[in-house]
Amino acid sequence: MSLTPATPSKPAVALKIAMQMDPIGSVDINADSSFRIAEEAQARGHSLFYYTPDRLSWQNGRVMARGWPLTVRREAGNHFDLGAEAEVDLADWDVVWLRQDPPFDMGYITTTHLLDFLSPGTLVVNDPFWVRNYPEKLLCLRFPDLIPPTTIARDLATLRAFKAEHGDIILKPLYGNGGAGVFRLGPDDSNIASLHEMFSAINREPLIVQKYLPAVTKGDKRVILIDGEPVGAINRVPAAGETRSNMHVGGRPEKVAMTERDLEICAAIGPLLREKGQIFVGIDVIGDYLTEINLTSPTGIQELERFDGTNVTRLIWDAIEKRLS
Repeated sequence: MSLTPATPSKPAVALKIAMQMDPIGSVDINADSSFRIAEEAQARGHSLFYYTPDRLSWQNGRVMARGWPLTVRREAGNHFDLGAEAEVDLADWDVVWLRQDPPFDMGYITTTHLLDFLSPGTLVVNDPFWVRNYPEKLLCLRFPDLIPPTTIARDLATLRAFKAEHGDIILKPLYGNGGAGVFRLGPDDSNIASLHEMFSAINREPLIVQKYLPAVTKGDKRVILIDGEPVGAINRVPAAGETRSNMHVGGRPEKVAMTERDLEICAAIGPLLREKGQIFVGIDVIGDYLTEINLTSPTGIQELERFDGTNVTRLIWDAIEKRLS
């Protein structure tokens, strides 16, 4: 089912929007949230400029980007046009979207430092200072009563102790994304030392271990918040024989209603997200537990719009225009 955007309310002033994102030619127009954000902006009369993160630079006190004017359309295989390549000063733009996918590595972190220089004249969504300082799996630690039993450590003895206490656990890289490197270690699984050795050979980062939540077999819920307020959720159900529910590894999206517990979690974290300029956020909830707060490049907009019939991107742009006014 393709989405036909509702007729937007025209803003009083057309905005100049820059999209810092992964290559637009490879996006799935029926799933990609960045494409949907750009589509709604264009429908509202805003102009679009597109560039990839490697084309961002700092030159003599100016934050510059080399990219193209962008036009999008909902036509598979022919979903965008680019204007003449140009190098622009992003201080001249009203909004810059920080939308490239992780990994959350030093390249990603560097872009957040550069985009910091645009404040306060240009609104960067989400605020790069707090995207950098609140990675998905670390921001949750501010809410220990909402998350499952969790330990972050590099020391093998600490990880072993967590495994001994909880038996059935999930082990994953702290700065991983998309379900990559996620392992379930059941009560009789003795591979924690081998996995620790493997991850230690790759990088010097800690690992995160959490108690396994059996409720994941019924789905990992993605709740979308706009400016701290929940607007809806989708459920992502793992494929048979799979622990991970990420859609690109076979997870199946399905319609779901938010529970009282979901709303309780959103009420607890929403004020902080709003205060820190995190306009578009996707949180992950398994059963009664918050497991991640996704600030970097959240997804799920198009699935939610199809299931609920809510124009989520219109709400996002309403929030942005309200902040700018």
